[in-house]
Amino acid sequence: MDKYDHLKIERKWQKYWEKNKTFQVKLNPKKKKFYSLIEFPYPSGEGLHVGHVRSNTAMDIISRKRRMEGFNVLYPIGWDAFGLPTENYAIKTSTPPEVVTKRNTDNFRRQLKSIGFSFDWDREINTTDPKYYKWTQWVFLQLYKKGLAYKKKMVINWCPKDKIGLANEEVINGCCERCSTPVEKREKEQWMLAITKYAKRLDEDLDDVDYLEKIKIQQRNWIGKSEGAEIDFEIKDSIEKIKVFTTRPDTIFGATYVVVSPEHEFVEKLKDKLENFEEVSKYIREAKNKDDIERTSEGKEKTGVEIKGIKVINPANGEEIPVWVADYVLVHYGTGAVMAVPAHDQRDFDFAGKYGLSVKEVIHSDVVVTDSAYIGQGKLVNSGKFDGINSEEVKKDITKFVGGKWVTKFKLRDWVFSRQRYWGEPIPLVHCDKCGTVPIPEKDLPVKLPKVDKYEPTDTGESPLANIDKWVNVKCPKCGGKAKRETDTMPQWAGSSWYYLRFADTTNSKKFADLKALKYFTPVDWYNGGMEHTTLHLLYSRFWHKFLYDLRLVPTKEPYKKRTSHGMILAEGGEKMSKSKGNVVNPDAIVRTYGADTLRIYEMFMGPFDQNVSWTEENIIGVRRFIERVWKIGLTYNFKVKTPKDLEGLLQETIEKISNDIESMSFNTSISCMMIFINALEKHKTISRKDFEIFLKIVSPFVPHLAEELWNKLGNNKSISTEKWPKVDRAKIEKGTVHIVVQVNGKVRTTFETEKGIDSAKLEDLVKSITEVSKWFDGKKIIKTIHIKDKLINFVVS
Repeated sequence: MDKYDHLKIERKWQKYWEKNKTFQVKLNPKKKKFYSLIEFPYPSGEGLHVGHVRSNTAMDIISRKRRMEGFNVLYPIGWDAFGLPTENYAIKTSTPPEVVTKRNTDNFRRQLKSIGFSFDWDREINTTDPKYYKWTQWVFLQLYKKGLAYKKKMVINWCPKDKIGLANEEVINGCCERCSTPVEKREKEQWMLAITKYAKRLDEDLDDVDYLEKIKIQQRNWIGKSEGAEIDFEIKDSIEKIKVFTTRPDTIFGATYVVVSPEHEFVEKLKDKLENFEEVSKYIREAKNKDDIERTSEGKEKTGVEIKGIKVINPANGEEIPVWVADYVLVHYGTGAVMAVPAHDQRDFDFAGKYGLSVKEVIHSDVVVTDSAYIGQGKLVNSGKFDGINSEEVKKDITKFVGGKWVTKFKLRDWVFSRQRYWGEPIPLVHCDKCGTVPIPEKDLPVKLPKVDKYEPTDTGESPLANIDKWVNVKCPKCGGKAKRETDTMPQWAGSSWYYLRFADTTNSKKFADLKALKYFTPVDWYNGGMEHTTLHLLYSRFWHKFLYDLRLVPTKEPYKKRTSHGMILAEGGEKMSKSKGNVVNPDAIVRTYGADTLRIYEMFMGPFDQNVSWTEENIIGVRRFIERVWKIGLTYNFKVKTPKDLEGLLQETIEKISNDIESMSFNTSISCMMIFINALEKHKTISRKDFEIFLKIVSPFVPHLAEELWNKLGNNKSISTEKWPKVDRAKIEKGTVHIVVQVNGKVRTTFETEKGIDSAKLEDLVKSITEVSKWFDGKKIIKTIHIKDKLINFVVS
């Protein structure tokens, strides 16, 4: 028998797929399409890591299955290649970033091809290619023309080491997420995108898509929709008012003070009336140096200063109450001012306790609690004519009573869209003393990045592009006079906000994509990626898509029908993989030693796809042995026989199980099912050629090289990927027994055969008596048992 030479076999079929363009897809209206997508990778210098392999393999399995089901499958690949890491590396090594990017993408491409992913390589894109970013710039110009791109002077987070402005989400515990340097605050003009104008639609349209619930929750939390009342609190002895926003107007009779954010205009406007202006100003200066997350985090001790000399009137009862400035109130949420009701808001309760402010109960609770606020609903008390009424019922009535207005607010803020760095898309605008800001004519796009010798950011906070006089100084496209280019560049988010659209029509030089191609291929049917990108990247791309939809340039309201995510692959011992720790696993060595199919199937077998799993190389050997067992069967068995009836039934159950598991991304139990079948087959040592070919078809998405080689050795000339996906023949399924997969904490510990339809209690008792399972319960408590009838039982222990 020939030894399973994975390197020879895998190279053979990778060359075959490339030569025959097996996975190339063309627009074909007569054929139903399926668009499957991964987050296109950032090509780092370290190369591909095993985390990439997990997502790519999952979507490759789904894509290969869809092809065999008769779909015209678009499964594309490209590079999200602009960004700070490449620029920093270029500065450190004096290597042009375009050279670094070319080297990195070449390496990534080689690695991805070595694992056998069924990408349509003819549609490869790169965000740093001027032919691509021409259209990123074009979209920006449309946003600018519609008033959705604007420049604003604002306080930004500034990293003094990287010399770059940071979005709030890039600041962790007051430090730059990339280099851990403490972040400073600087005032600077920034280009903004008015994503807030789409907040309502971004929230509501989540009802129409098939996203994991946790992803929808992340989106909605970031958008932060809340309904409530805007209510004016008049300032005593003044015509001025403070407008507050509250979701609990039913508690307004219990408001005992008002709090404004440190950035609120109120302080400056009334500073002549303040008795402690210096104290308040000092607090405001200190508060502005904190990031929003630090200011509003749970458990953080709240601080503030009373604004002495100022009182406001509670419009519900006419009482005079003090005004405080506190950093836990943010100027960009609501109105930048809140009414404080200590009896019924925990944050206000803590603040009032610290500073000795009064607490007034207005919602009666049967439970007497003195050390916390009662935040629930109930009968109103101390609330004038509303006493005795349920608080939830009168929110709008009370709002009307105090002259307020019922409104919807969003926590979402406009997108800070400019970066003061070199390696990014130039913003296609010029500044003219006579004409103001002028867009570059579309016919002159792309505005290319100039080649420069130095990429270092400046101490002034300007982009290095500002130092290139020949590039900066241009004629105004409108009047022909002297003008200067915009020197800020776009953030890395820009190119990834629309890349899925370009994949539908990658060679079009006249449009970002033809509407005919978009109508056929989009929306994306299934998009998978890491949970770290299911908030901002997803939100930004949905925003751009809706904007293009409004221009009638894309055919759907939403870019992605379905969005799923995967858990991380951690290093041995459960640590996060990082270059600094030296624990990053490069797939090259695994492919070389064990083979691409072994790597693919191992990553799918490590544990539930949506959970974090730890890498353990010693477990790869068992997966490799499984592949060798299938190889041996393919080369040594006599297929001119009939399949035993029970094995025939098991094969049909295997088809059903794998078909369903792929759709639910339960890849680990799919592989368990394959192993069960091979165990049974080795006992029988008999199977028909037709049935063994069926088995090869259902395992081919997981181990495509092995399946192709054995398919070919059986005398088939065409690629197995062009075959039809098997359908379940229920008449052949055995009625009496089933194979149960046994898991402990999601990991497969054994499989066994038992009677069909066995109830949960009986099954649990049976499994607990199996020695190879019971050992996993020693010294542990069973918290929960998950039973999928006739298929699987999983014990959650701690």
